[in-house]
Amino acid sequence: MVFYDDYVRLCNNVNKAPSAIAEELGLSRASVNGWKHGKIPYDSTLSKIADYFGVSIDYLKGNEQEKTPTLSNKDERDIARDLEAIMADLDKGGALMFDGDPMTDEAKESIKAAMKLGLQAAKQKSKDRFTPNKFRKD
Repeated sequence: MVFYDDYVRLCNNVNKAPSAIAEELGLSRASVNGWKHGKIPYDSTLSKIADYFGVSIDYLKGNEQEKTPTLSNKDERDIARDLEAIMADLDKGGALMFDGDPMTDEAKESIKAAMKLGLQAAKQKSKDRFTPNKFRKD
């Protein structure tokens, strides 16, 4: 079921149902059902699926980890700029409260760190989703 789990995750990444993508690739629903029950597709089918999602056949077979896009220096600067703007807006809105008490500097730093992680994850997902295959570095 490893193949099917990876296939479903890749389908979810593009917000499409597994059967819809199979249909786009000219594959039957019976094929998808077989994968769900542990069957592995032929190499020709794996090739179609790999091309569609921009991954390798080895990845689909479970022999390779998915590569997450790295953030460039520009991306990091953009995240820092956005984070400072968000924090400035929060500070400008008045005293930040937590359970009715003003937030400590330590609590603000914790919020800032959490938002930075969220912005980095969003940027990576965006790069993964919207970078055309011809510009991806494998």
